[in-house]
Amino acid sequence: MSLGYGGRDAVARLSGAFAPGSFTAVVGPNGAGKTTLLRALADLHPPSAGRIDRGALVRADIALLPQAARPDPRFPLTCRDVAAQGLFPRLGPFRAASAAQQAAIDAALMAVGLGGAGAEPVGALSAGQFQRLLFARLAVQDAPVLLLDEPFNAVDAPTVVVLLSLLAAWHREGRTIVAVLHDIDLVQRLFPETLVLAGAPVGWGPTAEVLTPANRRRAGLDAPDWSLLDGIASFAPARSRSAA
Repeated sequence: MSLGYGGRDAVARLSGAFAPGSFTAVVGPNGAGKTTLLRALADLHPPSAGRIDRGALVRADIALLPQAARPDPRFPLTCRDVAAQGLFPRLGPFRAASAAQQAAIDAALMAVGLGGAGAEPVGALSAGQFQRLLFARLAVQDAPVLLLDEPFNAVDAPTVVVLLSLLAAWHREGRTIVAVLHDIDLVQRLFPETLVLAGAPVGWGPTAEVLTPANRRRAGLDAPDWSLLDGIASFAPARSRSAA
């Protein structure tokens, strides 16, 4: 299949399968189409060519964790409110949560270390606490397929340990997990399968066979990441620029 915007491919000629219960990392440079792929798998972005076969899965069976975007702190959301959003795909906006589902919310907050923070406003959370809360929302949704977009970005090391332990537990339960990551060392240590994406697929299969030096060079993974410099006109004083 291919995925695009306005007639331009973001992901081109990708063919393959995520086996049920697999644990796959998606790696590649900025702009490689990784986020677009996750959105397509979640049925939020239609292919421009080809198709995605989800078998018997319905949308509620697929949980997408987007790159963390903090809600407006002026909006009165509590931690419990956000965790409860995991029920929405199955309950819809009008059905009330059962006692068992309320207990599942409490258990999810406890599992991520926010057991006493249900009434706390979301705006008061640190970046690491907010990411833990998003994982609690995933736990409440209880989907068999988890799609995670940079789940460890800008969080502290203790939070990464907690979140990794949750992923490992979910994987042992037989869930299918696909995670976009930038930390190649982490991928090599923990993820059995890897998809290397750079607009088009560079490699897809067992991590040890796919993350070779040659494939990393082809995907630009060994090049410096200059994205932080985007939009900065120059580092040189005006006189140096005119002389150049």
